[in-house]
Amino acid sequence: MQTFRFDLCELPEETKGLRQEVRDFLAVELKHIPAVTRAQTWSGSDPEFSRKMGAKGWIGMRWPKQYGGHERSAFDRYVVLEEMLAAGAPVGAHWIGDRQSGPLLLNFGTEEQRQLILPKVARGECYFCIGMSEPDSGSDLAATRTKAEKVEGGYKVNGTKLWTSGAHHAHYMIALFRTSPDKHTGLTQFLVDLKNTDGITIRPIKDLAGNSHFNEVVFQDAFVPDNMLVGTEGSGWAQVGAELAFERSGPERYLSSFLLMIEMIRELQKRGGTEGAREIGRLVAHLVTLRQMSLSVAGMLDKGENPALEASVVKDLGAVFEQDMPVKAHELLGIAPTVGTGNDFEQVLGYLTQTVPSFSLRGGTREILRGIIARGLGLR
Repeated sequence: MQTFRFDLCELPEETKGLRQEVRDFLAVELKHIPAVTRAQTWSGSDPEFSRKMGAKGWIGMRWPKQYGGHERSAFDRYVVLEEMLAAGAPVGAHWIGDRQSGPLLLNFGTEEQRQLILPKVARGECYFCIGMSEPDSGSDLAATRTKAEKVEGGYKVNGTKLWTSGAHHAHYMIALFRTSPDKHTGLTQFLVDLKNTDGITIRPIKDLAGNSHFNEVVFQDAFVPDNMLVGTEGSGWAQVGAELAFERSGPERYLSSFLLMIEMIRELQKRGGTEGAREIGRLVAHLVTLRQMSLSVAGMLDKGENPALEASVVKDLGAVFEQDMPVKAHELLGIAPTVGTGNDFEQVLGYLTQTVPSFSLRGGTREILRGIIARGLGLR
């Protein structure tokens, strides 16, 4: 029976200088951004901030220099992401391209695709969205029905993608389409130019917080040329599996509610005494454990290993931790969440109370993840 491989992993000593550099940068850039805005962090979008990160060399950090990257370690990248998320930086514009679409193209894309796109992503000037989920299919990617039919020079696409974060400002989508009826071997990934392709309609979907970063993307006889196929026809299922390992293991899986913990501590400090110390200690202990697990996955990625099983565990436990945070905050302080009014704590609590239900959906539902974990451990 397979077991989890969460080897202890420490950040190299040389990352300390990088961490301080990032903190100094953020102290200036985020100085006047309110806490409730910073709580949105990787769902927030600020193209100008992304360009500044690109100029610093903090996007595409692990990529080869020939594609605009910087050939740094997975640990360097981890430190930058950790500081960005902990501070509440608006990294949403370039987030998906840096986290998974860029690495996917490095692994499976053509040289033409890499040269055309990756340098722009690394400069913070090109944004991606993910075309996986569909209506009525939940997290079952094998149920993909959006059809890519072979025609002269490319493919004609018809169907719908749903819950597509950032599609309204993205330049490209990495989309999973059905190219044959075979359940798994009939799936293929494509690079879709959202700005220059006819037959694509993007419709925003408002969430509980009133934001519209989710979208429905409808394809009606949209033409995708042959040179936009990623990998080989029929290999989409295997490629998506590799891609999701990048999506599920990063610090965003336990730091999306971090601003609320900070505001909780500040609110308790105002009251004085030791009220809440035990609960804060429990939350910090969970946070540190999740961080160590996530760091272990970063170490495996740095070695070129595939931590798909461990990444699923980090994602699942991280969602539980983050969804528990607003409940604990309300119980501990007895303060109601607010939207649009109130102090920093009340507004951050209000924002996260509305958004945390989605945390067990993004990157794969809880049921799907636990099925992957059980299968990986030989339990099913």
